[in-house]
Amino acid sequence: MEKKVSFVKCVLFTICSVLVLDSLAAAPARFGTPSLTMWVVMAVLFFIPYGLLSAELGSTYPDDGGITSWVTRAFGEHLGVQTGWFYWINVAFWMPAVFVTFAWWLSYSFFPAAPPLVMAGIAVAMCWVIVGIGIRGVELSVTVTAVASYAKMAILLLFGVLGAVYLAKNGSAHSFRPQDLLIGSFGELSSGVAVIAYNLLGFELIGSIGSKIENPGKTVPRMTILAGVVITLLYLLGTFGMLVALQEIDEMDGFYNALAVLCSVFGRAQKPVLDVLVVISCLTLVSNMLSWTLGANESLIAADLDRRSRFLGRRSAKYGTAKNLYLLMGLLSTVLLLLNFAFGSSDANAVFWDVLSFSFVIFLIPYLFLFAAAVRLRYKDPQTPRVYRVPGGSFGVWLCAGLCTLCVLTGIFFLFFDDARSGNYFALGVKLVGTLLCVLTGEWLYREKPAKAE
Repeated sequence: MEKKVSFVKCVLFTICSVLVLDSLAAAPARFGTPSLTMWVVMAVLFFIPYGLLSAELGSTYPDDGGITSWVTRAFGEHLGVQTGWFYWINVAFWMPAVFVTFAWWLSYSFFPAAPPLVMAGIAVAMCWVIVGIGIRGVELSVTVTAVASYAKMAILLLFGVLGAVYLAKNGSAHSFRPQDLLIGSFGELSSGVAVIAYNLLGFELIGSIGSKIENPGKTVPRMTILAGVVITLLYLLGTFGMLVALQEIDEMDGFYNALAVLCSVFGRAQKPVLDVLVVISCLTLVSNMLSWTLGANESLIAADLDRRSRFLGRRSAKYGTAKNLYLLMGLLSTVLLLLNFAFGSSDANAVFWDVLSFSFVIFLIPYLFLFAAAVRLRYKDPQTPRVYRVPGGSFGVWLCAGLCTLCVLTGIFFLFFDDARSGNYFALGVKLVGTLLCVLTGEWLYREKPAKAE
């Protein structure tokens, strides 16, 4: 009998999926003190509505494939294939940014003089570590991410505690007066809307293994509420600690630099404590990619794309996993890493942001279909029992979907607009050409005749 994923593991898996450390500094780097307000605003306008929609979809349709399965049910195979493809390819584009962070965080503590070529080598190697672990199957990935969830929660709790201690001893790099928390104008939000929305995505990921969840009708809604509260509070604590420690915050370096400053409260033990925390933080990056590669592969399989290609359909003889999906993901991540180091900026923060912002665009697009699918399925499939419904009836679903869609569209617009405004035409070109190529590739895969099941 197949072992089911328990409520506790679902909560931990979701926390591990949604809670990210690699892009945590992006919000305070762009907003400063108002980023605390932005987390609250986005939690109300985006995170809560998104969580409610995901809870209804995940508990009503606990199919393997999650987002892809729901979009296919609502709009048919064409949009389902594109959704599964974008969801999958995003992870291949995001993984390089995560492991650029991994490499530089380690280097700051243990080998600060290492050249960029070494950093690129470490990042590439870690991409292939994820591929190797992922091929071994679901149970290992879920177990590893459950353990890592505790580490992530501990790190962000520590940011809050150390931030308070540092504030009491040394004062704060930022002021927290009421007027300092105000958001000046809509224009100030810029691509930070995408950053915060991105950091809050992942509720639907547990739906990619819906058939493996123990009592999904009750587990998914309860998990959504508990995980949502914990995630919002932890992001606020992490942001608070960062703002206390640093006046100038970089998107990639900010996390490490803030941690280094906060660890000064340990006196002579600052360096060893910092080194331990950096290693733990780097391990959480590995776990995050495990949960997302698992969810992305299951979503792609749900779109029947593995049957549309003999290469994609090849499975591991030993583990039964989609071996070549993982291998292709590793290859694409490697190519993107090398291209950015070769032709992009040599500055780690610039490489990190160029790769990550492209990933944002690709990642956000499928959610436009997800929010629409939640509304569509209410009308298209009213006979299916719903153990959980978004409060407020049809109005509640429309309101939640509308707010989420507005946030995502705003984020996507500013990701392109900011590159054009700043003159970063390399990054703008990557986004435009890359997005077009992704659409065309998804279209080609949809039009491929599925192979007959053996």
